[in-house]
Amino acid sequence: MKRSLTVLAIAVAAVAAGATWYAHSKNPLRDGDMPLAGLQAPVEVHYDERGVPHIQAQNEIDMYRALGFVHAQDRLFQMEMLRRLARGELAEVLGAKLVDTDRLFRTLGIREHADRYTKTLDRNSPAVKALQAYLDGINQYQASRPAPVEFDLLGIAKRPFTVEDTVSVAGYMAYSFAAAFRTEPVLTYVRDQLGGDYLKVFDLAWHPEGAVAQRLGADDWRGLNTLAALSQQALVDAGLPQFEGSNAWAISGSRTASGKPLLAGDPHIRFAVPAVWYEAHLSYPGFELYGHHQALNPYASLGHNTQFAWSLTMFQNDDLDLIAEKVNPDNPDQVWVDGQWVELQSREETIQVKGGEPIKLTLRRSPHGPIVNDALGANTGKTPIAMWWAFLETENPILDAFYQLGRADSLGKARAAVEKIEAPGLNVIYANASGDIGWWAAAKLPRRPAGVNPSFILDGANGEADKPGFLPFSANPQEENPARGYIISANYQPQSPTGVSIPGYYNLADRGARLNERLAEPGVKWDTHNSQALQLDDGTGYGPRLLAPILDDLRHAAESDDERALVEQLAKWDGSHPLDSIAATLFNQLTYELANQAMRDELGDAFFDSLLQTRVLDVALPRLTADADSAWWDKRGTAVVESRRDTVAAAWRHSVAHLQQTFGNDSNQWQWGKGHTLTHQHPLGAQKPLDLLFNVGPFAAPGGHEVPNNLSHRVGPAPWSVVYGPSTRRLIDLADASKGLGINPVGQSGVPFDEHYADQAEAYIQGQYVPMHLSEEDVRANTRSTLSLQPAD
Repeated sequence: MKRSLTVLAIAVAAVAAGATWYAHSKNPLRDGDMPLAGLQAPVEVHYDERGVPHIQAQNEIDMYRALGFVHAQDRLFQMEMLRRLARGELAEVLGAKLVDTDRLFRTLGIREHADRYTKTLDRNSPAVKALQAYLDGINQYQASRPAPVEFDLLGIAKRPFTVEDTVSVAGYMAYSFAAAFRTEPVLTYVRDQLGGDYLKVFDLAWHPEGAVAQRLGADDWRGLNTLAALSQQALVDAGLPQFEGSNAWAISGSRTASGKPLLAGDPHIRFAVPAVWYEAHLSYPGFELYGHHQALNPYASLGHNTQFAWSLTMFQNDDLDLIAEKVNPDNPDQVWVDGQWVELQSREETIQVKGGEPIKLTLRRSPHGPIVNDALGANTGKTPIAMWWAFLETENPILDAFYQLGRADSLGKARAAVEKIEAPGLNVIYANASGDIGWWAAAKLPRRPAGVNPSFILDGANGEADKPGFLPFSANPQEENPARGYIISANYQPQSPTGVSIPGYYNLADRGARLNERLAEPGVKWDTHNSQALQLDDGTGYGPRLLAPILDDLRHAAESDDERALVEQLAKWDGSHPLDSIAATLFNQLTYELANQAMRDELGDAFFDSLLQTRVLDVALPRLTADADSAWWDKRGTAVVESRRDTVAAAWRHSVAHLQQTFGNDSNQWQWGKGHTLTHQHPLGAQKPLDLLFNVGPFAAPGGHEVPNNLSHRVGPAPWSVVYGPSTRRLIDLADASKGLGINPVGQSGVPFDEHYADQAEAYIQGQYVPMHLSEEDVRANTRSTLSLQPAD
């Protein structure tokens, strides 16, 4: 027995040692010397206490080649998954369950567009040469170092990364902005199947002619709803970044404690591990930038140095139209466009499937764009639905735009760079040490025929889907150095300086109004300290506004002293979402039940679930509660006509019952932090027991839907998983940008078991900030290790 135990102990120790060696072999190299082919001179990479690389090169190309190498060390699997998602190649490593996602992305045309667009690039331009050096750095790392653990688990073969991959990933990011797939089918269904009485809560113009209603049959509606669900689920299943909204503001020196402009920014993106941003401090003689980079992109999407800083929010303009085509009854390969039958173009592609036979696709295109319901395979309806998407239809020199934005030390240079961002629509908020602040809504805005509302599926046969050119950049919403002394961007509807209408799927103004209320306070001098409090604000006027018209109905519905006390908590609630709030829990459950009791019976389960994924629900609910005569209050299938009071009472009863079942009968236990949690999910973390190895969390999460600290969940019943929120929180005072503050939601590294995989997660959820070291003195003082990259030639 003693000998057996000794043998077992040795075996366990050997396995543990082997596992430790295996995990260690995958970790990034952050010290010592390393050869890197193509370098003209040595490059020093100083890693700070968070694992952020501070790259000191002697020239631009060496700097970007080194960035590619160190970025790959930390994020190679993220790069691989993003390019596979964008190019429709996930099934090759994840199997048949990802075929639908691959078919969707092939149908969108991102892969074809990237391959075609790349051929038009000037390979001698500074931006493209820098990109090629960056990709070479990635490929050298991949060729010389052990594959990530995820590659081993999934059997992923190494292959070089290309310019086409970078452009494809840009296409995925643009697609993740697009709300049309989830919104236009349900709004069109409401208009054409339910009518104007039901449509008006969405605050949209009513078009009684129902242009496409005659051609969309039951199979078409089912297909459109399936397409909306697939569009959403493809992003969720991939566990990869999806852009959702954002806050940003710039304050001029007249309103700051330092006398210089201050920039704040926190883009709201779907949470995942690795986090979306990779921080890197880049420098060579004559250039310096501390940037936040996306995978496979050498140019910072967010950045700052001692001279200027910028951040981004989503413009949320409608740059994607769904178009119902009229098919020739004598030839299913023809559609009616511009007064004649036009042949559909088609191409063949093949999806490789792990453990299965390859799947051949026939992808069709009309003059309006790709036929996107081909993504449904045999389950599509009879009516081809084309997609016009600005990302596919504009020149869009977005690589040049961000290359130049990282060098824009004046307002004029920043404006010129932003004008080159044609899709997706982005708000760029900028400040410089010279005293300027500015904001430009960047997008190529299409002209549409008069009277056309692109919130609905358009008719491809009558000209309403035509795009007679684009508006000039001067028509885009923008401001420079306004007299009020600050600029806010928070995804609400912006105004064009020329007064033109700009359709879009904008967020409600509540979050922006909350920020404006604080920034407009007279006598306040803003600095990085009180700006932290504003970024972490967990309140909103949305909740009290939605509740006010139905408080008497709720009082009538309450059936006990405890319930009446809960209603009064709601009546006094200021809209804040701290961890100990009971009112926040009750409100968010009630919000779901109001929608559920009022709308599910008219829409059916599938379209109702689609509605829950849209921003238009936020618009609809306050308008619904304010309208006691809305048609939505009556429940179909009952003998009586329900009133608002009846349906609010049903929502209240279901809310209380669900919270009792979930958290217990003692309402004092219904605290927000118990039901509102954040788990950062790895792409492999949906599979047990891999979730224990790769996921980070859960954490009790303050904040909520459409508050400044926008740690947001989807509308639904408790408990709530936080889906998206601030992907970083940055504060830069241009009086001394070396003291800039930021935070990563998880960690800098995407390598499991690495010390920087999740070392910021606790600080992030607690609302802490960490320094972004910029000055030579601070970098030197906080260097923990140095990697010296040496020319190998």
